[in-house]
Amino acid sequence: MKRLAKVLTAFAGVMLSGAASAAGGHALPYEYNADVSNVASLQRGARDFMAYCSGCHSMKYLRYNRIGKDLQIPEDLLKSSLMFTSDKVGDQIHSAMPVDKAKTWFGQTPPDLTLETRARGVSWVYSYLRTFYVDPKRPLGVNNLVLPNASMPHVLWSLQGWQVKVEHEGEHAAEGHHGAPLKLVQQGSMTPDEYERFVGDLVNFMAYAAEPGKMHRTAVGYKAMVYLIVLLVLCYLLKKEFWRDIH
Repeated sequence: MKRLAKVLTAFAGVMLSGAASAAGGHALPYEYNADVSNVASLQRGARDFMAYCSGCHSMKYLRYNRIGKDLQIPEDLLKSSLMFTSDKVGDQIHSAMPVDKAKTWFGQTPPDLTLETRARGVSWVYSYLRTFYVDPKRPLGVNNLVLPNASMPHVLWSLQGWQVKVEHEGEHAAEGHHGAPLKLVQQGSMTPDEYERFVGDLVNFMAYAAEPGKMHRTAVGYKAMVYLIVLLVLCYLLKKEFWRDIH
């Protein structure tokens, strides 16, 4: 039993450290907690995913009509604002990028993102999208702290701007930056706070996409708990009534 307990403890430690670490074993620079009950955030995240991510990445395990139903988006708005590669609301979300072209351009096919946050963890994806930095040695001119030598370009550069890696930690602290050792040298169309919220909404939507049934399951779970509490009180009162004469 002691040996089994040690094995389980070690396994749990590995799982937790994997969820909280970047590639290479380093701690993630940022933490993020998804809130799939925030419908407004999910709506913004869906809009931004379709505008900036769906050109390369698919979500083949999610359908447009499921998004419309869960995120309270009318069908006409769904078709006009979110559906760029299909005319049928019952279709899955597929990228318009040809597979052979993707391999030529990036060296590999961009992964499907339906389950990405579930596999990597929301903090990993959140940190990844915030830690691109200029690296002239890379073919596309950028690198990433969380996934070094990633083949993905910094597609959100126009929003975030350009960051450089700070070599001296003292300089990083003096600039007032926290989290990643990066310094913003050219601001994009968004302020750092606006970009932080933008990435948060995007990751929140990806967390929803990885498990769409969680919203319904959570809502049902609360109702079930209330029902069981009421039932417990009634059963207790009924028990007291049955045993009243005996006691």
